Amino acid sequence: MKKALFPVIIIMTAGMMSCSLFKSQPEAATNAAADTEVVEVTTKERSPSNPDTADPIFVIVEESPRFPGGEEARIAYMVENTTYPEEPLKKQIEGVVYVSFVVEKDGSISDVKVLRGIGEACDKEAVRVVQNMPRWEPGRHRGKPVRVRFTMPIRFAISE
Repeated sequence: MKKALFPVIIIMTAGMMSCSLFKSQPEAATNAAADTEVVEVTTKERSPSNPDTADPIFVIVEESPRFPGGEEARIAYMVENTTYPEEPLKKQIEGVVYVSFVVEKDGSISDVKVLRGIGEACDKEAVRVVQNMPRWEPGRHRGKPVRVRFTMPIRFAISE
């Protein structure tokens, strides 16, 4: 019996939920904008690829980073470019890999890491696909492009 294989992308991500929540509450956003510590929820971490950078990494921004072409294009990209690794397929391993990455000011992707995985092969595949994504439209805060941490769950599922 042949099985059709494809990864399924969960549309709502943790990073997007915070940004959507921020956008859906304009009064809270206005009040939060006045308080830098609330809106600019950042980590003072440095990018591993550029440890000298002083730019903070935002978690909540006024405009979320966007994959070129929108959510449907992102899902299509993930489905077309993700290959179910052979070993997990043989063992019928399924699950969700949570990948975190930073969308830089120029839209490039950096600091890709697995937050929660399901096994080395699927984790590596999820990281590979994210690292090879095209440039995103960067997130913006107060009218300027900023670095934004983004979390994306990638579901590996075997369907018959």
